[in-house]
Amino acid sequence: MSRAPSSGLHDDSSGDTPPYGMPPVARAAVDDDEEDGGDLGAAAGGADQDPAADEGVDEDPAVDAAGWGAAGGGRHAARRGTRRRRRLTRRGRLVAALGLVLVVLAGTVAWYEVEANPFGAPGKTVLVHVHAGESLGAIETALASHQVVGTAVAFRIWSLIHGAPIVGPGIYQLHRNLSFSAAAAALNAGPNVYELTVVPGMTISEIAGQLASLPGNLTRAFSDAGAKAGVRSPFQPDATGPLEGLIGTGTYRILPGETGHELLEQMVARFDAEATAAGLKPTTTVGGLNAYQLVTVASIAQKEGYFTRYLGEVARVVFNRLAAGMRLDMTSTILYSLGKDGGPVTPQEERITTPYNTYLHAGLTPTPICTPSEQALRASLHAPQGSWLYFDLVTAKNGTMKFASSYTGQLALEREAAANAAKQSKHAKHAKHAATSSSGSAT
Repeated sequence: MSRAPSSGLHDDSSGDTPPYGMPPVARAAVDDDEEDGGDLGAAAGGADQDPAADEGVDEDPAVDAAGWGAAGGGRHAARRGTRRRRRLTRRGRLVAALGLVLVVLAGTVAWYEVEANPFGAPGKTVLVHVHAGESLGAIETALASHQVVGTAVAFRIWSLIHGAPIVGPGIYQLHRNLSFSAAAAALNAGPNVYELTVVPGMTISEIAGQLASLPGNLTRAFSDAGAKAGVRSPFQPDATGPLEGLIGTGTYRILPGETGHELLEQMVARFDAEATAAGLKPTTTVGGLNAYQLVTVASIAQKEGYFTRYLGEVARVVFNRLAAGMRLDMTSTILYSLGKDGGPVTPQEERITTPYNTYLHAGLTPTPICTPSEQALRASLHAPQGSWLYFDLVTAKNGTMKFASSYTGQLALEREAAANAAKQSKHAKHAKHAATSSSGSAT
């Protein structure tokens, strides 16, 4: 009797799966399909175990070896990709760093070029003082602080490349917003601002002599004591008269292109300010003398008084001699005619023919004989009361001046002055002899 086929355990309709697992060829195909989502992901995440092993499947060693070979190839490919990405990342960082360096370098070059050649025209003028022995760094800082150049650092770099300018001491008139080459050229040219100092007692002739050494023809404005310069003072009695004595004291800065006419105008304006400060006006009169004559008295007191503390007393002597109808007998007036500043007057010089010879002519000189100080102007306006007619410098060393009201008193002052001079000479000889003896014994 035959048996009917069994419908139970031996009937597998789900697929003929071999008893020892999936064939190697089929497993490799599955691995290929799942490489991106399975083993490749495991390799990227750091998993090195086979998924079948995780499920506890006991596979054939030969089949397992074949499967692992396929999975290992996927993992190696993933690692190569990671290394490639790392290399690309490092390369990107290098490129980015190099780009940053190039950007900084380009910015620096652009900054330097703008500093060396600024936009726009030169600006307003400024004065830069360069002192003797001053370092180039200090000069560069001064240029930057006066906005002649943008920054001292950029100008220093330019100087290292093109050569530093040779800068002499003095005052430079420069413009703001200059190119480095223009600033260096101006410095190499030397100072272009000059200073002229007028001290009390100076004459227009002496001022013109100092101006003769400066560039330009500044002295032309002082020809004939300024009579042809076209500059006028409210204190002049005659519009065509000289400006002697009507020049203000102090220091004047002569800028590039400034003319002698402009300088003379400044000097006259300064005197007007000094006279006003002293209380002198063009309409002022004192003791029968007008303002111009008072300036003349002040100029004589300036020359004869030597020291500020005696200006008032000397002015009073001038007033008293004029009131008494006496000649002034002032050596300073003769020296003015001779073009000298101080020193003795010889008997021959006392007889020279000139309207300024107060040994021959009574009254004041035709004009002031020098530039008076503000103190001398005040002395002529407010001379102290006294009957003095004479004075003498009795002690030259200490600058002691004494005054007398009679000729007898004047002779006594002269004897005192001579005795003091002899005493001073004797002391000087003893001091020289002592110094010589000391030097000889030391050798």
